[in-house]
Amino acid sequence: MKLLRYGPVGSEKPGILDDQGRIRDLSTIVPEIDGAALSPGGLARIAAADPADLPLVGGTPRLGSAIARPAKFLCVGLNYSDHARETGKEPPEEPILFMKSTSALCGPNDDVEIPRTSDRTDWEVELGIVIGSTAKYVPEDQALDHVAGYALVNDVSERRFQSERGGQWVKGKSHDTFGPVGPWMVTKDEIADVQDIDLWLDVDGTRRQTGNTRTMIFGAAFLVHYISQFMTLEPGDIIATGTPPGVGLGMKPPTFLKAGQVVTLGAAGLGEQRQVMVQA
Repeated sequence: MKLLRYGPVGSEKPGILDDQGRIRDLSTIVPEIDGAALSPGGLARIAAADPADLPLVGGTPRLGSAIARPAKFLCVGLNYSDHARETGKEPPEEPILFMKSTSALCGPNDDVEIPRTSDRTDWEVELGIVIGSTAKYVPEDQALDHVAGYALVNDVSERRFQSERGGQWVKGKSHDTFGPVGPWMVTKDEIADVQDIDLWLDVDGTRRQTGNTRTMIFGAAFLVHYISQFMTLEPGDIIATGTPPGVGLGMKPPTFLKAGQVVTLGAAGLGEQRQVMVQA
């Protein structure tokens, strides 16, 4: 299933794509695409409904973040060895974890704001893991049992805020609109192998990132297992799993986003995003 949220900012409704790629309204089945809907019971209710019996949504409505109100928006840093090296760092021996503010969430095609005083806003195409059932101290071989599905994430980053303003990375990761998620969440049964998903990102039509999740240092199952040793993962939580090489920071010379530029990105089976950069 491909689950999504559609409608104006702050008034999104739950939806599902039918077999013709049309949006069907899910409001009579679940009130929102959130932790409750993404739990095993919630997904079972959605799966039991025939999309053909649900109201067809006309036109091309705005899509919101595929997940509403996650308790946690977690990220993994430097999870592709070639990306680590392009930023001048060695691949980590354990996953680098940081948080992204949930207020950074936005729709997959919403404008992305370049923060005031920013001169190093950067792009990062990533696979997002969406938790479906509570995970605490889970073994690696059971970790994916706790996953509801996967979504495309652009982990937009301000590199100066991230690395030169003191403290942790969260400062450079949490500006409003720095977390486009979607266009939809794909339930895990539709993904044959989460460690074989092609990723790509273009800036103004020029390819900047090309990668595949098979080259992740720490795979999806290990990440869910690992993170669950430090905190309880809850239904609806999002884990952005790291980006392949090709970010602006790694270019020679480093190149960053400016207002008016257009970023497009995608992942096999997970859809595509398009964002116009605007000044905050």
